[in-house]
Amino acid sequence: MPDKPRTDRTESEESRRSAEGSGQRADSATASLQPSAPSPQHALATRIQERLQAIREGRLERSLQPPSGIDFSSNDYLGLSTHPRVVQAMIDAIEREGVGSTGSRLLRGERQAFADIERRFAAFKGAERALYFSSGYLANLAVLTTFVEGGDVIHSDSRNHASLIDAGRLSSAKRIVFPHKDAGALAQLLSRPPSSGHTFVVTESLFSMDGDVPPLAEYDDLCRQHGATLIVDEAHAVGIYGTRGSGLLEEYGIEHGNCLSINTAGKALGVSGAFVAGPAWAIDYLIQRARPFIFTTAAPPAVAAAIGASLDVIAAEPERRSRLLDRVKRLRAMMAASGLPVPAFFSQIVPLVVGENERALDTAAALQAQGFDVRAIRPPSVAPGSARLRISVNVTLTDDAIDSFVRALAAVVGVGAIGGISPGSLSWSAASS
Repeated sequence: MPDKPRTDRTESEESRRSAEGSGQRADSATASLQPSAPSPQHALATRIQERLQAIREGRLERSLQPPSGIDFSSNDYLGLSTHPRVVQAMIDAIEREGVGSTGSRLLRGERQAFADIERRFAAFKGAERALYFSSGYLANLAVLTTFVEGGDVIHSDSRNHASLIDAGRLSSAKRIVFPHKDAGALAQLLSRPPSSGHTFVVTESLFSMDGDVPPLAEYDDLCRQHGATLIVDEAHAVGIYGTRGSGLLEEYGIEHGNCLSINTAGKALGVSGAFVAGPAWAIDYLIQRARPFIFTTAAPPAVAAAIGASLDVIAAEPERRSRLLDRVKRLRAMMAASGLPVPAFFSQIVPLVVGENERALDTAAALQAQGFDVRAIRPPSVAPGSARLRISVNVTLTDDAIDSFVRALAAVVGVGAIGGISPGSLSWSAASS
């Protein structure tokens, strides 16, 4: 008969198994007493909470605040975001095209509306071609990461917008920051060309936080003399300046043959997105190589229709631009009469530098409580110690609104109706950033 399975164990086997079991239980108990390492999520949360606390202590915390009160802060300079013609154009286009583009423009996101508005915008700017991007940030990113290569040099104004700074950082070029609006310093830099590669000069045409304009004609001459390419962000100028309203390049007679411009459609044009305008070869290359263009879903096609309507209004109602400049004149005159500092350069952006972050926040809050929507601008948007109110003028402001705002502003910052500025050294010029 076959042997039966053994069910008995020797004493030594039982002792060994018992000892192993005891050891495992002891190890488990010891492990449970040891502190566990923090999870990666916990470690990250702790670090971020420390960063947030530092932001709060520096009075740099941001909050999302919808519009409320009379608009002294938006970039809707011509009031086109609510113009009936622009609004209706978008409604009609949504009914035709739907609300989404469904893909990138190199896939199924292309529409005839995009090609049409690009041709029209190029003509508006006096350029051979234009290419539409979903935002100005993406457009700046595309230009400086597509055309700029290793061995190239970027000369960038010290107060350029963050999107231009970030784009330069992401490029493979050497970056040199030159003093704000200093054509002499730029000339010296351009006299020392790179040993290899190409040179680019990057500037805004109307600086968003200071409201001033660089010597664009001198920059253009310098670039031509030294074989450099001029790149100009016209975000706050397009729609307002020049005979056609196409921007400060038109105002100063600078052609796109040696220049690329980035033109936001979400400010004076009242819609969204941005156009890069320039020679045909440049636009062809962006379509082939610009990652922010290739690898993103196209904007809703209805946006193109709305931008077209905005261009119609700018052409048909030039008095809007005249009225905007009239509103600026009134604000500046009222500020001067109230003893408030007035910027030397004339534009629809009127900064009032108060210095400390807390003072800027408190001043803005006091004005908001009186029904005026003006916002405090703090680092990193401006240099430390140059926190300010960025007063933005638009065509919808009435005489009474401007006068009431300036009276409230003078009272809040401690300036008498006739007297000078009280201690606190208000200023209009920002420190270099």
